[in-house]
Amino acid sequence: MTHVYFHCSCDRGILIDQYGAAVDNLVEARDHAAGVVRSLIMAHSAKHCRDWVLHVSDDVGVEIFVVPFAFVLGKPN
Repeated sequence: MTHVYFHCSCDRGILIDQYGAAVDNLVEARDHAAGVVRSLIMAHSAKHCRDWVLHVSDDVGVEIFVVPFAFVLGKPN
């Protein structure tokens, strides 16, 4: 089990995840990351989130992968 953090960034600033989550593997980390992105999109207007990126890092700060919000949102209509 590994503890990972889900930080968000855009050109206007950074949201730091101070709590993180314990995951068993990369698949679980990816699924949790997608849930974080979806809940932030629901809390904010999708058009304001398009340029955000979710950075997933381990407990020593090494970035594991990133999830651009635009990837979850798909192409703009």
